[in-house]
Amino acid sequence: MSDDDGHSRCDWAAPVSGAQPLIYRDYHDQEWGRVLRGNVALFERMSLEAFQSGLSWLIILRKRENFRQAFGAFDIETVARYTDRDVTRLMADEGIVRNRAKVEATITNARAVADLDVDLSDLLWSYAPPPRPRPRTLADVPSVSPESQAMAKDLKKRGFRFVGPTTAYALMQATGMVDDHIASCWVPPAKAA
Repeated sequence: MSDDDGHSRCDWAAPVSGAQPLIYRDYHDQEWGRVLRGNVALFERMSLEAFQSGLSWLIILRKRENFRQAFGAFDIETVARYTDRDVTRLMADEGIVRNRAKVEATITNARAVADLDVDLSDLLWSYAPPPRPRPRTLADVPSVSPESQAMAKDLKKRGFRFVGPTTAYALMQATGMVDDHIASCWVPPAKAA
């Protein structure tokens, strides 16, 4: 589907009668599916994917800066030291999604990252499947994969929460581990880093 700028995009990012917010289109064009590495960057994305579970990604995008402020720029050591007092503070913060289970999971996950015996980036990327052709249509895009199931199982074993196979797959899509832009999408394939 072509947008007003002449680009063909994935159906989920293309405007519907001009109603799709630019923030969503910009995320699709500039971030989604681009290779992302680094512990803090991946911890942030993992956390936001968990907060998105059951909600629209647009809600998370609109609140992303608030999340960054509330969670100390997703600095792993900082979040790992959060206490019950921080949970109370976060639950009162109208700028983020106030879901106690997700707030507590983010803190638990920061502690799990801090306790890893491997680099988070290396661990997550070890589950990236080999490159494959882009899906023809949105209907061809899976919601889970064998790799995301294995990633979720490993993360759970290591003490992570709110990172099931579907969330793990969404993380893989968002960070370029898989390229699920549809074949007609103008965004160039991500280059391996």
